[in-house]
Amino acid sequence: MQIGMIGLGRMGANMSRRLMQAGVECVVYDRDSAAVSELQREGATGANSLADLVSKLEAPRHIWMMIPAAYVDSLIEELQEYIQAEDTLIDGGNSYYKDDISRASQLAKNKIHYVDVGTSGGVWGKERGYCLMIGGEQKIVDQLDPVFKALAPGMGNIPRTEGRSGEASQAEQGYLHCGAPGAGHFVKMVHNGIEYALMAAYAEGLNLLKHANIGKSADSHDVDAETTPLRNPEEFQFDINLRDVAEVWRRGSVIGSWLLDLTANALNKNPQLDNFSGHVSDSGEGRWTNIAAIEAGVPVHVLSAALFDRFNSRGEANFENRILSAMRYEFGGHHEKKG
Repeated sequence: MQIGMIGLGRMGANMSRRLMQAGVECVVYDRDSAAVSELQREGATGANSLADLVSKLEAPRHIWMMIPAAYVDSLIEELQEYIQAEDTLIDGGNSYYKDDISRASQLAKNKIHYVDVGTSGGVWGKERGYCLMIGGEQKIVDQLDPVFKALAPGMGNIPRTEGRSGEASQAEQGYLHCGAPGAGHFVKMVHNGIEYALMAAYAEGLNLLKHANIGKSADSHDVDAETTPLRNPEEFQFDINLRDVAEVWRRGSVIGSWLLDLTANALNKNPQLDNFSGHVSDSGEGRWTNIAAIEAGVPVHVLSAALFDRFNSRGEANFENRILSAMRYEFGGHHEKKG
């Protein structure tokens, strides 16, 4: 099996390595020639341009694009100068599923196939494998099965779900054909919306534990018109070791998860996390999940709250909060309490 890989960043390079380990021939290209050279030394066939990449692939070609969503359309436009009927373009990034539907329709006019692959695994995927959520024509997805199987984690040591038997399904091996073009990224979009919510839940809970000793603070005893005092400071006298809490939760707890494993790892490195500012980005999928929920009339209370919390972390509510302070001052003469 042969595949072209465009984009050798945090994900694309390691995906190429995992594919090569499984015997898949990789022809690779990136604007950064050093990234291409590095993979060449590891056994990949390097390309110095899009035209060169296409020329080194046997028809019908399979070209995997692992680039930011904002650049996919321009890349497809460039590639159409070189590819031909029956070639397949694969978008493994985090594109909007509606764009996938449009792209597949436009490319089909020239008999070019399009597959969208929601890819989860991050920087750990080379060792752990990548969870793949796939959209596209059945026959094309079937042709690409060796690629998906090589990238996916496989059964590993996860026990089978009760009631499943016989030969392991694709889903049990970590990849799934979810439906027509757009379906893969739709499932990955919701996956990331859930990810936002899970991350927010861990963060909120650990933050509450961090404040379990607030009764020891002099501020907790303040009595003035602008402060609701802590009613019983003696009930908040706990100095809880968050690093150890995250560790104990990893073992036998119903809230154990890989996200918790990573949180424990971060806290073990730096318990105060003072190497981070707390400005949390959102790359689009959380927004698109909320838009889809509104359009479908489906409530997503927790997912939307997690998204808005990210906006707040970046200071997007600063002016809103100033308005609140201004109103309090106007109606009651309340001065802001600093600190």
